[in-house]
Amino acid sequence: MRAEELRIALPMATLAAKRWGDEGSPPLLALHGWLDNAGSFDQLAPLLAERWQVVALDLRGHGHSSHIAPGAWYHYVDYFDDIGAVLGHFGWTRVDLLGHSLGGTLASLFAAAYPERVGELLLVEALGPLTTTLEDALPQLRRALDQHAAFAARRPLRVFATLDEAVVARMLANDLSDAAARAIVARGVLAVEGGWVWSSDPRLTLASPQRYGEEQVRAMLSGIRARTRLVLADPPTSYLPAAMMDARAACVADIRVTRIAGHHHLHLENAAAVADALLGKASD
Repeated sequence: MRAEELRIALPMATLAAKRWGDEGSPPLLALHGWLDNAGSFDQLAPLLAERWQVVALDLRGHGHSSHIAPGAWYHYVDYFDDIGAVLGHFGWTRVDLLGHSLGGTLASLFAAAYPERVGELLLVEALGPLTTTLEDALPQLRRALDQHAAFAARRPLRVFATLDEAVVARMLANDLSDAAARAIVARGVLAVEGGWVWSSDPRLTLASPQRYGEEQVRAMLSGIRARTRLVLADPPTSYLPAAMMDARAACVADIRVTRIAGHHHLHLENAAAVADALLGKASD
């Protein structure tokens, strides 16, 4: 199934997106992970398109979407403005959400904050944001401020002589297969003199100035009212330990958790099993 390319002009940005399925089908807005792009849903979206119109965004600063203004910060809460504006652009008063990693953080907290606007919540390797401890809150702020202040003196972007070199770099960074890495890289590079550079905004790699505590996240997740399906990797990803994710899942009233053998990008590496879990066809 071929995807349709979209350009969504918003007051604060122009976002790129890919759409699979019939425009008359219920909408499913798909949100990708950090430093990924809409191409990360190339394998999963066609499997869901028989039920939904799947619209996968390039979040601001990623893929083919515009970047934030010079001197500004990337903080995940700012993406909620973009999500709300996209829903308004399409005239969707209520939507189903699909999110992986950072996108799953956005989807889960949007569903908690606006339960009346989200019907179903489909999550891959995410349920709420990364957290910090009381002891690390101040060092986290200091790291972010120092990195932001030093950004202008950063090294130039790495230039890859060929797309294949960029694919290999992404494979090594995320333990991805060639096919999985290529789906992300194809949408995540820009042609420059001498080869290719990443199209994602380098400021995305700077530390976040603030993070919630774990108790705050669990309290917010209790606001989710959507029918929720969560797919996690087995063995667990290091920053999504089983005990933490179990405790978070226990805060959501209607949730089903499925664990699938694989790594963080399950939806690219094992799309059929992920689709079955999200559609309720797989056992836990």
